[in-house]
Amino acid sequence: MTEQSAEQGRDALVIGVDYGTLSGRAVVVRVSDGAELGSAEYAYPHAVMDRALTASADEPLPPDWALQVPADYVDVLKNAVPDALRAAGADPADVIGIGTDFTACTMIPTLADGTPLNELERFADRPHAYVKLWKHHAAQSHADRINELARERGEAWLPRYGGLISSEWQFAKALQVLEEDREIYDAMDRWVEAADWIVWQLGGSYVRDASTVGYKGIYQDGAHPGTDFLGALNPDFATFVSDKLDAPIAPLGARAGRLTAEAAAWTGLTEGIAVAVGNVDAHVTLPAANAVDPGQMVLIMGTSTCHVVNSESLHEVPGMCGVVDGGVITGLYGYEAGQSGVGDIFAWFVSTGVPPAYVAQAEAAGQSIHAYLTDLAAAQPIGGHGLVALDWHSGNRSVLVDHELSGLTLGQTLTTRPEDIYRALLESTAFGTKTIVDTFAASGVPITELVVAGGLLRNRFLMQMYADVTGLPLSTIVSEQGPALGSAIHAAVAAGAYPDVRAAAAVMGGRVAGAYTPDPEATAAYAELYAEYAALHDYFGRGGNDVMRRLKKIRRRALGSAAAEGDVAAPDLEPQGDLV
Repeated sequence: MTEQSAEQGRDALVIGVDYGTLSGRAVVVRVSDGAELGSAEYAYPHAVMDRALTASADEPLPPDWALQVPADYVDVLKNAVPDALRAAGADPADVIGIGTDFTACTMIPTLADGTPLNELERFADRPHAYVKLWKHHAAQSHADRINELARERGEAWLPRYGGLISSEWQFAKALQVLEEDREIYDAMDRWVEAADWIVWQLGGSYVRDASTVGYKGIYQDGAHPGTDFLGALNPDFATFVSDKLDAPIAPLGARAGRLTAEAAAWTGLTEGIAVAVGNVDAHVTLPAANAVDPGQMVLIMGTSTCHVVNSESLHEVPGMCGVVDGGVITGLYGYEAGQSGVGDIFAWFVSTGVPPAYVAQAEAAGQSIHAYLTDLAAAQPIGGHGLVALDWHSGNRSVLVDHELSGLTLGQTLTTRPEDIYRALLESTAFGTKTIVDTFAASGVPITELVVAGGLLRNRFLMQMYADVTGLPLSTIVSEQGPALGSAIHAAVAAGAYPDVRAAAAVMGGRVAGAYTPDPEATAAYAELYAEYAALHDYFGRGGNDVMRRLKKIRRRALGSAAAEGDVAAPDLEPQGDLV
């Protein structure tokens, strides 16, 4: 332990802050055993701006945009951290470190001192001056060009990302800024991952974390893509890395800096405590579940699902989001894959496809609409709905890496009921995970156990479905705040309380091993439906029919014409109830 933590002994505490899509959560954790003593959540005042730039002029945004306001992230520190300390009844003097994690890839254009461009008055009404959230998919055409050029040139780094670079990642989003708002691109001194920006605000030093650099920043074997490659995309993009991106890179679990006086005032913590290097929400969850060994694939299931697994060896897995040496745990190769929409899909359906009578019946039963539909769906035999769906409502992250794809439900008749569609959507996400698991196994990265974290693990029917569909035992994380606990574990390491993340995870993390085991009969029944899913997956996703892409183009053209004529954007749809 550090001198400070040794003095405090078993009472030493750390703070973990998890920045999600809609809110930030802080948890106070005891270093000696990982006990979570108190937590608090703070919702971003501006939420996600995906239809209009509500932070300024309320102007409509084009399709596939997703923006946020960086000041909302600082507000989490000002509110959730002090509230968590109060909930824990903790003395701030006992806190020895703070760690954070973020959704990724979430990018912020800033000045040299870290000031976000949207905070400059002259840029307040410019969409490209704001945070581009992970699910900003409007850079797909730029990602397509990056992929095409990389294939033509045989770039060695491309197979490390499953053969495709996502529109969600750093380079595609930056290229979009350059080509759509040159003034913003020229004004930004740094193109900063939000995971590193919030650490910068806390510790006063700008360092890039090894995780987002490797997975989202195309950094392999000690280098980003070269100037010749970038210049071939656009001559003015040639020096992007040296001009906008380069900064020191720090390993996970390291100390990025010490809490500044300003950040201490925000949080109520002691100036000078350790600030851990930033990290990705999905990746910090592995130590929180004490699931860092090869073959343990952790699924962080919420609005989307991230799939993360470690391996002792390097393999090329088609459609993976990336493989990085030490990207999750030092000494192992960390692999990431994912599904862009999971809980978001279920929320969309109950917001748009459920009759009022069902909502009333759920309320009468004292259930959320999700729980009510789940009970109805669970009463059906496998295949009884006669449906199969594709889980691409937010595009496909793995293994196709194509955000021009869209959702599909096949087999509907005049007797199809809401619970039928709901179950088919649940199944589609399980089939998407099986596609990822099978692709990893076929590529030399066998999966022996699924470990689930995130809000959706509360749906026991869904968890059993995943075990049955994949044929794998499914374990569940003990903590309800997996990413925040994982960040706290990294804070403990940064403060010197443990020698490394693996050692800290063994003490502070935990899971219920084998909470769900596959039913062989159910696995066999789901295999028949999965075969139909796989056929549709390849037909619509691998070029058999590009109708989804064509429909996206038609939609953009139609909405562009409507915007030019002054038509108002469609209203936002709020989810109904909890995603369980």
